[in-house]
Amino acid sequence: MSADASRKGLPRVFEAAAALLALGAAAPLLLACALLVKLTSRGPVLFRQERLGRGGVPFSMVKFRTMRLENAGPQVTARGDPRITAVGRVLRTTKLDELPELWNVVRGDMALVGPRPEVPRYVDAGDALWREVLSVRPGVTDPVTLRLRGEEELLAAAEDAERFYVETLLPYKLILARRYLRARTWRSDIGVLVGTMAAIVRGRLATPPTRAEIEAFVRAERGEATSP
Repeated sequence: MSADASRKGLPRVFEAAAALLALGAAAPLLLACALLVKLTSRGPVLFRQERLGRGGVPFSMVKFRTMRLENAGPQVTARGDPRITAVGRVLRTTKLDELPELWNVVRGDMALVGPRPEVPRYVDAGDALWREVLSVRPGVTDPVTLRLRGEEELLAAAEDAERFYVETLLPYKLILARRYLRARTWRSDIGVLVGTMAAIVRGRLATPPTRAEIEAFVRAERGEATSP
């Protein structure tokens, strides 16, 4: 990817202004979510977690807290995870837990559209695919997020959710993210934002891929044999 690849999306000044306006417009909703989190479970309203941003630089991503304080376990979350609170389930289903990430956009840690930021544990900075994905700011949403609206169900069906995520789901995400980045334009970014808002209002816009389809896709991209 060229050094100018990150400039093919929405201009930084537009994203920062749009995020700031969105935070202002959503202030009553943000307050309501904050009160629900605070009044229904012990702990802070906001959840902060280290993620890797552009160039592999770490930053603190902020969300509404959706889990109980006693939440030791894998860093991937499957549907029905007992660590998730009742309010947290609603926030995660509606994606309202991610509204505070708009502040990360204002700060410059994230973009409105871009590959979702990952925790350091799952990032291989020496991998060429990872280097390409990390060459741009991570985003609040991207086409892969829309395609994998059923990610938590896929993880719940896996015998070992973390292993499935690392070995299959994460490579799938990275390959699709690279495809998008190589073809992205500011118009395609606008399309992703519109699609994201539509998905939140209407639910999934398309049938998500099955585990078998994801595994077959990853094998094909890796050039692995599909039969003994």
